[in-house]
Amino acid sequence: MDIPSIKHVRDHLIAKPGEPFSLAERPTRDDAIFANKDDAATSLKKDAAVINELKDMLYAHKKQSVLVVLQGMDTAGKSGTIRGVFADTTPLGMEVKAFKAPSANELARDYLWRVHNAVPKKGNVGIFDRSHYEDVLVVKVRGWASPKEIEHRYDQINAFEKHLTQNGVIIVKCMLNVGHEEQGVRLAERLVEPHKLWKFNPGDLDDRKDWTKFMAAYETAIERCSTEHAPWYVIPSDSRTRRNAMIARLVRGALEDLNLEWPNPGYKPDDFDIG
Repeated sequence: MDIPSIKHVRDHLIAKPGEPFSLAERPTRDDAIFANKDDAATSLKKDAAVINELKDMLYAHKKQSVLVVLQGMDTAGKSGTIRGVFADTTPLGMEVKAFKAPSANELARDYLWRVHNAVPKKGNVGIFDRSHYEDVLVVKVRGWASPKEIEHRYDQINAFEKHLTQNGVIIVKCMLNVGHEEQGVRLAERLVEPHKLWKFNPGDLDDRKDWTKFMAAYETAIERCSTEHAPWYVIPSDSRTRRNAMIARLVRGALEDLNLEWPNPGYKPDDFDIG
């Protein structure tokens, strides 16, 4: 098979910064990049191995970090993406943060405080399962902040992400675009499969009822916050295998862009006698 180039994947999935964006025009199921699941699985396996090696180089240098933001509706596959894309990745140098409802301590501070504290340190790959975008998504839909506050947050998020990128953090933002029908199928699976039952949250059904509002909130967030320094990629997510393969291409690309090599320790191996 011919594995699609990283540039092709980026160009196909990006929400172009500064341009109008319509989420309704983005498919939730798409075989334009991977014609079949076997091709996607092969690409994913190869990328997962390379990601592991590049992650080790990143860890050895400790000069920059990579932050993968996974945002999507319930069942879109955030945890499944982490398992698939990083299947071959050793834990050393990895950080995963799942953002839940903020604690009382977090609510007593500005909304980005807990996010900044979770940004991966230099040398590490960090993954956000949900993120600071919850504060312009669920907070907006539920009316937990005023429209004026929400409006300010788009610019604040852009400034925050620019600050991170100017300080050595490479950001890969992926919106996992799952269809309404497919979400229904996956929620039903959680009720009948014992290993998935623990994931079911009755509150997810409330979000499902507000699907249209959430899609509008996502559309605005992506259009307002897809920037040159941290663009959004919209991932068709009805196919789990294709979803993982596409995101693996993006993560590998972010690491390859750093042109990593094993660092020179400053001495020659021949200078030492192990004995």
